[in-house]
Amino acid sequence: MVAAAHPLAAAAGARVLGQGGNAFDAAVATAAALDVVEPYMSGLAGMGVATLYVSKEQRVRTLDFIPAVPARFDPGVRCDTDLVAGAHSVGPPGNLAGWLTLLDTYGSWPRDKVFADAIDLARNGFPTTERNAAMISSKAQSETVQDFVGWSEIFLDAGEVPGPGWVLRQPDLARTYEAISRDGAKYLYEGVLGAALVKEIQDLGGALSLDDLASVEARWVEPISTNYRGLEIYTVPPPAEGFQMLLAVGLLENRDVAGFDPNGADHLDAVIRATRISAVQRLRLANAPHQIIEDVLKEESLDGLGDLWDDSSSVNSPTEKYDSSPSIAGMPDPRREHTTSFSIVDASGNMICLTQSLGGAFGSGIVVRGYGVTTNNFLYWGDLDPQSPNHLAPGAPLSLPIAPTVSMRNGIPTLALGTPGSYGICQTQTQALLQHVDFGLDIQRAIEAPRLRVMDGTTVHVESRVAPSVIQELCNRGHRALATDPWTMMVGGMQGVTYDPYTGGMQGGADPRRDGYAVGVSLVS
Repeated sequence: MVAAAHPLAAAAGARVLGQGGNAFDAAVATAAALDVVEPYMSGLAGMGVATLYVSKEQRVRTLDFIPAVPARFDPGVRCDTDLVAGAHSVGPPGNLAGWLTLLDTYGSWPRDKVFADAIDLARNGFPTTERNAAMISSKAQSETVQDFVGWSEIFLDAGEVPGPGWVLRQPDLARTYEAISRDGAKYLYEGVLGAALVKEIQDLGGALSLDDLASVEARWVEPISTNYRGLEIYTVPPPAEGFQMLLAVGLLENRDVAGFDPNGADHLDAVIRATRISAVQRLRLANAPHQIIEDVLKEESLDGLGDLWDDSSSVNSPTEKYDSSPSIAGMPDPRREHTTSFSIVDASGNMICLTQSLGGAFGSGIVVRGYGVTTNNFLYWGDLDPQSPNHLAPGAPLSLPIAPTVSMRNGIPTLALGTPGSYGICQTQTQALLQHVDFGLDIQRAIEAPRLRVMDGTTVHVESRVAPSVIQELCNRGHRALATDPWTMMVGGMQGVTYDPYTGGMQGGADPRRDGYAVGVSLVS
């Protein structure tokens, strides 16, 4: 089963599974295909993390491919607007290192077979969806991107914004993937693609260097975990910030939310309070050592945080960046709301959830000309304030709010769940998990259930499928609850898969808030 944010990417992973590849082969095929068909959300020059269960080793592992801040980056001469897009926003590319480390460690297929779908989709093209067209249109209206001819040459139709159904072809990217199939990671990190990428960024004034590329590595790190109603939930430790989700469900473990109406005020109030308490800890503990994160997840620490439940901070507190701007305090920053996540399980019991991103929509807006590679704007996620735990010091780790999860029950992997959504990622994953575990919804219905987004201060955006009387009651309890559209990307775009050890059945769930699609494969001997 493959659940991904675009049907053609899910189909790429399903083809691999159907032809005998394993979940890790399928993950790389899916990730590369997403680069082509969802180019504004992720790509080989982005960054990401993965959580996986390896059946033959009977253990959960986590892979971190978030590189550090460029060694020559000078935070003292930059301002926030420098980091929105353009060369000053570009960090080292980590995704390709992550994909190929995953493939080299646990894959069973050669690179050329794994990248075949991405190459085909890039060379021959695919008809754009409404979402594709809307994202291209939004970016084309940006004054910044007009400075970068390489982007316009690929994503505009003879200089005009394309509509749905336009066939997007990316022949340069197809040739890049063919070269990667032949030469591996060195084509980027030691070779001609890396040289071209660095030259493009430096010519525009950016700090990225060949030394930064040479230092990139995907790192196997020990996962962090917590137990929720008998489900052991695993995710990636810092610099990923998934511990916020684990803290939130840990706080809710001690409360009988299962007895609530899943879309009622009691349940949603509990979710909001757990979100605010855990978000404050995320801001405080960004880039904290592994042991500190493990300590804060312990029962005695959770008990102490639970004492804040009725405190004013559980109604009014920051949830976004360390130095949140008052001008955007009530709404998500649209420049950070672009990431993708997919989940896969195979017939051998291997399971993976991988979350990857370019940072913002189409990243920095800079495309490496002749190679078709879109670069990231990840430095916008860091803080120029030297007091922040996520300060953009040269060579420092970069903390990102991404949280792919794999969950076990009685030693068997039963759920992979992940989402995009910026600082709402940990909130979305908490809510879908509760719908699935506490209220018994299958994974598709759990993903479709109404969600909310907790912002800085007292603001909470609630999908308007929740009853107006419930939203009013949240206001009565001190939350500035505002109704959004019935379905909104503001609350993420989640994908998940489940496995039932008793029946052997698998289910996939894909988010209709984006172009999500789940594809199952029946293997007949």
